[in-house]
Amino acid sequence: MDTIYGKYKGLKSSQIKQLKKLYHQKLPGDIVVTPEFAQRLAAISTEINQPVCTYINRRGQVIRVGVGNARQTQIPPLELPRYGAKRLSGIRCIATKLKAEPPKESSLTAMVCQRLDALALLTLTGTGKLKRGGGATGYIHNTYLAHLLPQFEANSENQEYWSVSEPISLDVLSEQDFLDLVEGLEAEFEREYVAQQVDISHDRVILVGLWVEQTSEQEFEDGLNELMGLVNTAGGEVLQTIRQKRSRPHPQTLVGEGKVQEIALRVQTVGANLVAFDRSLSPAQIRNLESQFGVRVVDRTEIILDIFAQRAQSRAGKLQVELAQLEYMLPRLVGRGQAMSRLGGGIGTRGPGETKLETERRSIQKRIARLQRDVTQLQAHRSRMRHQRQKKDVPNVAIVGYTNAGKSTLINALTNSEVYVANQLFATLDPTTRRLSIPHADTSEPTNILLTDTVGFIQQLPPPLVDAFRATLEEVTEADALIHVVDLSHPAWEHQIRSVMEILGEMPIAPGPILLVFNKLDRVDSETLAQAKEEFPLALFISASDRLGLETLRQKLSLLVDYAGLGD
Repeated sequence: MDTIYGKYKGLKSSQIKQLKKLYHQKLPGDIVVTPEFAQRLAAISTEINQPVCTYINRRGQVIRVGVGNARQTQIPPLELPRYGAKRLSGIRCIATKLKAEPPKESSLTAMVCQRLDALALLTLTGTGKLKRGGGATGYIHNTYLAHLLPQFEANSENQEYWSVSEPISLDVLSEQDFLDLVEGLEAEFEREYVAQQVDISHDRVILVGLWVEQTSEQEFEDGLNELMGLVNTAGGEVLQTIRQKRSRPHPQTLVGEGKVQEIALRVQTVGANLVAFDRSLSPAQIRNLESQFGVRVVDRTEIILDIFAQRAQSRAGKLQVELAQLEYMLPRLVGRGQAMSRLGGGIGTRGPGETKLETERRSIQKRIARLQRDVTQLQAHRSRMRHQRQKKDVPNVAIVGYTNAGKSTLINALTNSEVYVANQLFATLDPTTRRLSIPHADTSEPTNILLTDTVGFIQQLPPPLVDAFRATLEEVTEADALIHVVDLSHPAWEHQIRSVMEILGEMPIAPGPILLVFNKLDRVDSETLAQAKEEFPLALFISASDRLGLETLRQKLSLLVDYAGLGD
């Protein structure tokens, strides 16, 4: 492999030849660089009047030669070995610089992003010459040796990522015990890795939030906090949160180029294996970001889909989740590379044949069509069940609200049921219907109604989920009345009310009368309670977990049913 990387255009063929010869050099494994190799590198760099970088593995083999600085010639993250936070990449960079000055931050950042064993910088002065016999003379002014530093606090944003030596002579550099340096560093990384009690079964996640001008600071922070809750619910561990304010998203990477480099730096220093963004990403943006970070990149939609896949229990729920995931995946198959192509093996299939990408796309399209038929059948089955209930003149009241507002806790408290409850986002997905007796407004005889617990809502509900869960959401549109449960203890409760009402407003059929119920009264301060009562004087205030206000709720339900003309 004699490929030259970086800014080599315009060089003479003889100069390219000399650069390619560097691949045939072999260095001892226990020193950073030999004086002979350093002088040869300096002479080539001086002759072409450009910096040169060589990347060497621990066996002393030159594996990459580039023209330019360490940032311009760095190895793409996806081509580097992934050892995590407790290992280095096993590659060192020997670089030249035409000025007698320390390495710049961009080169040091590239060192961290690649988790290089070390960066040795040779600063040059004067002129150098290549000898006929292959030897070289050059003028190396002095050298610098840089390496990574362990990150003792994953959440700290003010740590030093690297150490850079004072200017040292080439003789001192060549006498450095390179193996001792690397082994000592990796021992420190290992100790820090163990001290952090890293659980390899959990994704280690960096959150990224983009704040655009159209969004208020409070809405932006609420969205980031919600994303953190989603990641925790999905089983991830949030290591750091990175924010950027821009007038509009960057079309290629969502965030700016400098922020991309900062995220790549954090990924390497804290040992993250996943980067999660607070908004939807296009397939091209995901590919661009993954090529920069060297780890998986997900957006808000994919995290929600992952949670739904974990939570779905019934056949209906699993069908709908799979449909949503496949519809999300289909446009993201593009750009998987030439490795997906295959050759045909029979008559009519010889030649380039059909690519694996096309085969996979067709397979997914067929699966989507079949799932859509199944969901349509499910929709018809639920419609028949609803018609049967309606024939019995039993009113149906659906409980709606933002995810984790306490809907399942409420239905358990009202009907003495055992619907799954957890302090998580989207703890339950499948609609659950229970019978409830409430007092009749005009007689002493109780009235029976059906109470349905529905999937929790969330702001900016991904379109694939709205489509796939249309059968579930029909429980809302077909309900005779709604109980809108709000978590009053949540700092963004007003925004959550608006989000739920926006989703209800987009329903194909307008829902019936709505009773607004503020939950978790036991966790609310007096100021918030007073504000809610002033803004929503007709609302009801309860604590489902402490069973406070439930009798009043039953009476309100009786009036609601009577108002809708649904009583016996």
